[in-house]
Amino acid sequence: MKRYFRFDEYQTNYKREIFGGLTTFLSMAYILAVNPQILSLAGVEGISPDQKMDQGAIFVATCLAAFVGCLFMGLIARYPIALAPGMGLNAFFAFTVILNMGIPWQVGLTGVFFSGFIFAILTATGLRETIINAIPFEMKMAVSAGIGLFITFVGLQSSGIIKNQDATLVTLGSITDPPVLLAVFGIIVTVVLYAKRIPGAIFIGMVITALVGLLTAQIAPPHAIVGKAPSIAPTFGAAFEAFQDPAQLFTIQFLIVILTFLFIDFFDTAGTIVAVASQAGFLKDNKLPRAGRALFSDSLATMVGSVFGTTTTTSYIESTAGVAVGARTGFASIITGVCFLLALFFSPLMAVVTSAVTTPALVVVGVLMASNLAEISWKKFEVAVPAFITVIMMPLSYSIATGIACGFIFYPITMLLTKRHKEVHPIMYGLMIIFILYFVFVHG
Repeated sequence: MKRYFRFDEYQTNYKREIFGGLTTFLSMAYILAVNPQILSLAGVEGISPDQKMDQGAIFVATCLAAFVGCLFMGLIARYPIALAPGMGLNAFFAFTVILNMGIPWQVGLTGVFFSGFIFAILTATGLRETIINAIPFEMKMAVSAGIGLFITFVGLQSSGIIKNQDATLVTLGSITDPPVLLAVFGIIVTVVLYAKRIPGAIFIGMVITALVGLLTAQIAPPHAIVGKAPSIAPTFGAAFEAFQDPAQLFTIQFLIVILTFLFIDFFDTAGTIVAVASQAGFLKDNKLPRAGRALFSDSLATMVGSVFGTTTTTSYIESTAGVAVGARTGFASIITGVCFLLALFFSPLMAVVTSAVTTPALVVVGVLMASNLAEISWKKFEVAVPAFITVIMMPLSYSIATGIACGFIFYPITMLLTKRHKEVHPIMYGLMIIFILYFVFVHG
């Protein structure tokens, strides 16, 4: 075991790897509660039961997808990088694919599977570098920041901090309402913990918020702490149901779904892997050994996760928490994966995870993602316009895909008008045409 994971080379041991794996798990365990909440459209009114996924099945799918993803990364790439269904991607699936586009969630899972499959092919053939280089750096940052604003807005809305107002579309909710007060309390506690750089701050913040909710009778107590895992039957294999009616797979809508999942996962994964590797000191001459294996592990995890019944399984930046306490090999990822597997038996605790409890996680993750705004060249108007439109249109249109589409249409145009068109890769012009067709035929 020590030889396979090269403990001596990385000057590590079982104690460091186990502690690192546990730290990473605590830092990202919030996804076990947030993912079922988002994908099941909990709290969203006026939609049919067919549009809602089963929360219990999503919880199991989340645990299993994270377990398998961590195993792939640990055994194949041998890096201390943990995987789980990604934030932002789950919001795109629930609020854009299901609500805005009206695509059945089963078909949406098919799109997730295809995106993982294409990701694997691009990684195996080496085309990933071509596509990565085709998308301008500022636009990658704008997409990430826009998703941060979007999921923050979703959290504030679901908890009642922000509510509907006919005259102004949105307004501040009633701060004196107990559920709203609980959410505000949770945000403050989580922000303080994160500012103090306490490992697992987001998870700990959710736990404290839930405990306060229980003590103040705002949250009903769970019937048990440990129990039988829910059935995964409602979502398992649903990704293949769309093949019974192939016609629904040959639409511009479905193409947009695949491209968006692929795009976000592609760059989010690459950025996360580089960030974790840089902190751990893995980069050699600005290159990462076994980068292809890490990306391939991510794509395999996405395909497996879609079969279980969850959205894109991707690498988590929270892995840096484990690296900070000593994790250096894939053994730490395996430890994290085992923790997710054991979490299956604590499903009764999910009953205490209300919108007020998940809102702090969404807000803090949104802040972290919005930090990418600093990487955009705002003084260059031809870059600032498409970047700003990408960012602002995501929360305002309540659609991640719409934000990406608007920004990717404006970028070639502004670059062309400022005579910088030679700097635009042909792939960007192709995407512009695809997104114009998207608006004409999908939103026309």
